[in-house]
Amino acid sequence: MPDVVSAVKPDVRPGFLWRVSVIAGLGGILYGYDMGIIAAALVFVRSSFSLSVRMEEVVVSVVLIGAMLGAIVGGGLADRMGRRYTLLLGGVIFVVGSLLAPLSPGVLVLILARMMLGFAIGLTSVTAPVYVSELAPPQSRGMLISFYQFALTLGIALANLVGYWLADQYAWRSMFGIGALPAIFFLVMVWTVPESPRWLVSKGRTQQAEDILRNCTNEVGVSLLLAEIQNSLAESVERRWTALWSPSVRKSLIIAAGFTILQQVTGINTIIYYGPRIFSLAGIASDKVAIFATLLVAVVNVLATIIALLLVDRVGRKPLLYFGVGGMTLSLFTLAYAFHYGDVVGSSLGVVATICLMLYITCFAASMGPIAWILVAEVFPLRLRGRGVAAATLASGLSNFVVSLTFLSLIKTAGNSLTFAIYGGFCILTLFFVRFVIPETKGRQLESISAEQGAVAP
Repeated sequence: MPDVVSAVKPDVRPGFLWRVSVIAGLGGILYGYDMGIIAAALVFVRSSFSLSVRMEEVVVSVVLIGAMLGAIVGGGLADRMGRRYTLLLGGVIFVVGSLLAPLSPGVLVLILARMMLGFAIGLTSVTAPVYVSELAPPQSRGMLISFYQFALTLGIALANLVGYWLADQYAWRSMFGIGALPAIFFLVMVWTVPESPRWLVSKGRTQQAEDILRNCTNEVGVSLLLAEIQNSLAESVERRWTALWSPSVRKSLIIAAGFTILQQVTGINTIIYYGPRIFSLAGIASDKVAIFATLLVAVVNVLATIIALLLVDRVGRKPLLYFGVGGMTLSLFTLAYAFHYGDVVGSSLGVVATICLMLYITCFAASMGPIAWILVAEVFPLRLRGRGVAAATLASGLSNFVVSLTFLSLIKTAGNSLTFAIYGGFCILTLFFVRFVIPETKGRQLESISAEQGAVAP
């Protein structure tokens, strides 16, 4: 089936689409804040509760257990009760978890609160990119989905800013509690947006879908998009989880799950979670200075994501990935070299580490960061999109959990240099995956992308 965008370019109304994307992006801010705040808070939680290295890793990584559970539940919920109500449920849990964390009398309650926050992250990270992708036109879908990733990086930067601001007061409870404010705002704003028209059509509520599409495009666009949606629904596709491994969907699953795993094992969240610890390993003794250096990396993360926002629908997904993953590889091996020859580098090691991590985060944010979630939201057929994105999110969470749970132990057993060289090796593997597995999806209708993957599946 030819892409609609290649035949007709309906009048798109960007105001409505940006409003939806910004509101969905608030979920990204919450994701980023609750992931990022642990970097600064852990410095003080460690001393407050006298945590061992293993318990530090548990406090950091337990949020990922919650995220995996949220992803499993969220995929089914998004397909059954709708994208909007799944986001609302995530907002409620964000609020509860954000209020429980600062009230924790001991580490076990803090672990429970962070697991709740992780569950909310799982729900929203599964649903928000799908929700935006199902409303966005092909020519701007990449940019609008990337806005979720941009919001995520903004949340991380906000977390590091709050951590730096409260570092002198050792106020880790306030660091967690401030997260309740954007959670409440997100909950209120999601209430004002409509349901996904593609989901409504799948439930037989075509008239409601037409009314929503009229806010996005003209009458010609409404007719074309409804025809595409109905054609995709006419295909016989099972709704069970096992259907993700059927010949028509298998390659989509390999693309989505494989790429999100590679996104994690290339080391991004070691920097997000353990930034101050990495800088202390490089010779920065002051906790506040280490938190400030992590804040600088987070700000670079935000700014570099703008590159992806501007270019992903112009130059395409794969060119940005070649550039970004290549830069990540270079920075990680340079950092590994600097740690290996620390005696030669001497007092400049902290500066070298800062430069390498800034280069790494720039390249990640301009490529793998947003593009992974763009691809995940694009490659699955409509009937299985919620479950497909959930499976990819689960794969991401599981690999993220393994990396975050083992980072400090790996540093202790393998050493600084070899640890970062291992992550660099995964970057090289990612370049091969991009070359031979990832499709170019720029400017194409969702239905044609998923149909192509099914056509070439074994």
